[in-house]
Amino acid sequence: MTVDLVLRGGTVVDGTGAPGRVADVAVHHGRIVAVGEVTDDATETIEVTGRVVAPGFIDLHTHYDAQLLWDPAATPSPLHGVTTVLGGNCGFTIAPLAPGDAAYIRQMMAVVEGMPLASLEAGPAWDWHDFGEWLDRLDGAIAVNAGFLVGHSTIRRAVMGDAAVTDAASPEQIDAMVAEVHRAVEAGALGFSSSWGEAHRDGDGHHVPSLAATADELIALAAAVGDHPGTTLEFIPCVGEIPEDRMALMADMAAAADRPLNWNLLGSLSPVEIYEQQLAASDVATARGAEVVALALPDVMRLRMGPVLDGLPAFAEIAALPADERRRSVADPATRAGLRDAAERATRGPLAAVADGALVEVAESEQWGGHTVAAVMAATGGDAVDVLIDVVLVEGAALTMVLPTLVPSLGGTDEGWAARVAVWKDPRVRLGGSDAGAHADMMCHANYPTVVLGEVVRDRGLLSLEDAVRMMTDEPARLYGLVDRGRIEVGAHADLVVFDPTKVASAPAQARHDLPADGLRLYAEAVGVDHVLVAGTEIVRHGEVTGSRPGTVLRSGVDTTTEVNQ
Repeated sequence: MTVDLVLRGGTVVDGTGAPGRVADVAVHHGRIVAVGEVTDDATETIEVTGRVVAPGFIDLHTHYDAQLLWDPAATPSPLHGVTTVLGGNCGFTIAPLAPGDAAYIRQMMAVVEGMPLASLEAGPAWDWHDFGEWLDRLDGAIAVNAGFLVGHSTIRRAVMGDAAVTDAASPEQIDAMVAEVHRAVEAGALGFSSSWGEAHRDGDGHHVPSLAATADELIALAAAVGDHPGTTLEFIPCVGEIPEDRMALMADMAAAADRPLNWNLLGSLSPVEIYEQQLAASDVATARGAEVVALALPDVMRLRMGPVLDGLPAFAEIAALPADERRRSVADPATRAGLRDAAERATRGPLAAVADGALVEVAESEQWGGHTVAAVMAATGGDAVDVLIDVVLVEGAALTMVLPTLVPSLGGTDEGWAARVAVWKDPRVRLGGSDAGAHADMMCHANYPTVVLGEVVRDRGLLSLEDAVRMMTDEPARLYGLVDRGRIEVGAHADLVVFDPTKVASAPAQARHDLPADGLRLYAEAVGVDHVLVAGTEIVRHGEVTGSRPGTVLRSGVDTTTEVNQ
């Protein structure tokens, strides 16, 4: 037999948690056909000695729903080894669309998920109506595998129109929404998502439609999902401590559907360590015979700050000059003294932002990109104002706030990282929460797999390679019931990543104007990721997208199954 491809001589970390072993991996017709010593002839052989071969990573929480229409690779996720993205989260989807609703949904996505409205409007036409028509647009046209939940706010708008943001639904309207859930899942939606996150607003400044829903409405919609195999639930209960009634609601939703519910985001932006209280939601569900798990972002959260020099005319005047003139200007002692005086007299803004240099990173600087302000100060012997002048002003660099998720009081210290990883190991937690495709001008967490592999596994030694791979492949696959994905084994889909364990890492996020209508996003490239394959076809080779589109639109009951005893 001649197989299509052999990855020869790599260390196979198969996703189960078993110790890595040197083995060949043979691929034929998009599936893995052998793992071990492969002697078959191959149309193509890639020597991967010294590299790790792992299942492609599965990102549970993305918002690539619109981006895939113009970016079939869902970049930058596959650069970091991601082969499967799951969207339609938080109750916000771009289907189904009632006549005349496209503008409302675009504006809602722009406000609540930080997608540039001009990019949404300049992209391909939103000319579908039901969920299946939208999925059909993606069939055969994407590089990654992609599956989507159907969103509550979108369904509520389709059924109730303008009243969706203010009114309780009538029994007839709930029945109509239930029918929409059935229709979407029958067309392939992987389940149902919703939000009671109070901060979520639509384009008109109102709360998003799902916030007007009663608990009975949410439970009825969740129950509809349970009539279909291979489905799941996702929900945002709030930000911060979870009230008992919302813990009970998540348990009731999961029980009504007889499906797992994952909620977002554990410990997110919390001023105190509340994750132990939040994780009690899983215990409430377990007591009712249901399953609720929390998503945790496996990194500190990095948020790009706005123009930090706004409001300081002395800085703004120099910032408007060409780069060479900026350098000459700040070298003048009198000018520099004036800049220092302006910064130090500011009670808010730049100086306040960099006061804790350990929690602010420099972005978009050739020399200092990815370094904390504290590290720049230590290396140069200057203070925070020197960094503002010599890096932010002279180089036109941006600053990124580092907001440690979970145990925020420990910051980015060794102790803090160890505490966070201990939480990731809790059986009530799954790794995810990247929000990839959303808030693109503020953050880029599509890179979390290479952050975990580089910083957490290799540099800090807080997770074994095998456990890290399992958490990012097999565990999310089992949660969503993905069939033949998440492991390297005979018969599985050949979704694979090959990386150098001594080099794998994420480069610092940089700003790019490459969305439609020149929209801004942050974009992190990867280091040490050699090959990424979907269905045995390379979609990334040595850090570059190949242009191939072998991805599958994942449909419930076809590409998923109902997991038992998860």
